[in-house]
Amino acid sequence: MTDLNAITQHISEVIGNDFVPERISSIGGGCINSAYRLQSDDVDLFVKVNSPHLADMFEAEAMGLTEMAGQHCVKVPEVICHGSNHQHSYLVLEYIELGSLRGAASAQLGEQLAALHAIAQPFFGWHINNTIGSTPQINTQEHDWVSFWQQHRLGKQLQLAAGKGFGGRLRDQGQRLIEELPKFFVGYQPQPSLLHGDLWGGNAAADAKGNPVIFDPACYYGDRETDIAMTELFGGFGGDFRSAYQSHYPLDAGYQSRKTLYNLYHIINHVNLFGGGYLGQAESMIAQLLAELG
Repeated sequence: MTDLNAITQHISEVIGNDFVPERISSIGGGCINSAYRLQSDDVDLFVKVNSPHLADMFEAEAMGLTEMAGQHCVKVPEVICHGSNHQHSYLVLEYIELGSLRGAASAQLGEQLAALHAIAQPFFGWHINNTIGSTPQINTQEHDWVSFWQQHRLGKQLQLAAGKGFGGRLRDQGQRLIEELPKFFVGYQPQPSLLHGDLWGGNAAADAKGNPVIFDPACYYGDRETDIAMTELFGGFGGDFRSAYQSHYPLDAGYQSRKTLYNLYHIINHVNLFGGGYLGQAESMIAQLLAELG
């Protein structure tokens, strides 16, 4: 089991009390980090742990959660501390008892996410690079969204895929799509919004009071359509969510084409993370997008 002594010492320094967990529970479900629930009579915490060299990943996640919290739109776990030692890197958050996102909570999240996206940001990209899953995500600051998506999103994923042996048709057709990318943005100029960045159904839930909560972000400033597209990729967000979002911040008509473009980023990332099982889906999405251009 992970040695948590150094982590609990850091927690004690931050909260100003000697924190001695009376109950330590291992939490499953993640494929990247180890996770634990640490409880005392008056403190309940969630701790993610990984190798020492991944401290930057946790720092970026903490920054994303803190920035989203500062917008006062949607609930995220409070960051307690993060750091690293010779054994581990770690991120400590408040523990939230999570349940399924449905009904009123789903609609509330749609309204809250619309409010978050409506807050204008100064550029595309972010303050630092982070990760999408465990893949490096480059957030170089740009003022041209199409160029940003060409270079730092699709282009980067295709480069990584080629390095893992997934070149050929994926690389060739993907490069053609990158060159044609401006055609998907004729008459549409996205504004930079703070994005969750990895908003699939596993990263959204409701707390014990029925309030929506989002977590495990891969934040950056970008086209809000990318967040909404991902909510459609694997399911988990009902019609109440979409209706509420649309009523507060309607999407551009061209979203129906661009959502495949945006979700392609995540599917190629799945090729890079999990292997060729997603290769056919990625190639089919590229073929569909190129066919739409005629």
